Amino acid sequence: MGQTQKNRQAAALPIGRILDGDCIEVMRGLPAASVDLIFADPPYNLQLRGELHRPDNSRVDAVDDDWDQFSSFAAYDRFTRAWLAEARRILKPNGAIWVIGSYHNIFRVGTALQDQGFWILNDVVWRKSNPMPNFRGKRLTNAHETLIWASRQEGAKYTFNYEALKALNEGVQMRSDWVLPICNGHERLKNDKGEKAHPTQKPEALLHRILVATTNPDDVVLDPFFGTGTTGAVAKKLGRKWIGIEREA
Repeated sequence: MGQTQKNRQAAALPIGRILDGDCIEVMRGLPAASVDLIFADPPYNLQLRGELHRPDNSRVDAVDDDWDQFSSFAAYDRFTRAWLAEARRILKPNGAIWVIGSYHNIFRVGTALQDQGFWILNDVVWRKSNPMPNFRGKRLTNAHETLIWASRQEGAKYTFNYEALKALNEGVQMRSDWVLPICNGHERLKNDKGEKAHPTQKPEALLHRILVATTNPDDVVLDPFFGTGTTGAVAKKLGRKWIGIEREA
């Protein structure tokens, strides 16, 4: 695709906007083969029932929002297949997708990706240098999340900026285990009450690495679970175009 055609296509998209609504319905309104990269941080389906407390009985600020509640694994799988189908439709032939999750959902998402025809390129372990402890002391501390990077289909071309990643890694080939801290300090967005604006805000360093690795300037990046907007903020800094979709906008 020539640069002029690429610019015309981007002009028809809601670039730099947060689209309010259900991601499946919103993606249905976007043109086919119009997006270069999708970064998705879908609900993890944590299946929390009731409040979570520490041994001293203080309440843990856990993810128990309505958007993370599904009636069953089957319901979650239907949701996953539906949004992935639309994601694949709007990806360009040489586009790619990143999906992040925890042990609660990432295996189910990986199966759905393969069933939809995506081709898995890598799984990446984000090892948190400052993880939250296991407050009940009944399991290992959950110190990582898993990212899946996949092309639209087997044999498809995709963007991988190998040398740029080496430059981020002191000239050494980048591995698939990334040690990065979770959001804290000034990066953690809070509401007027001083509470976390979103329970699963991702650090900019994580998105920076992903976008440097797998996009080029002026590429269109879509985030169907936009949250606090980290994807858009990093995309703008790197000269990428972005579109966000958020049900709670």
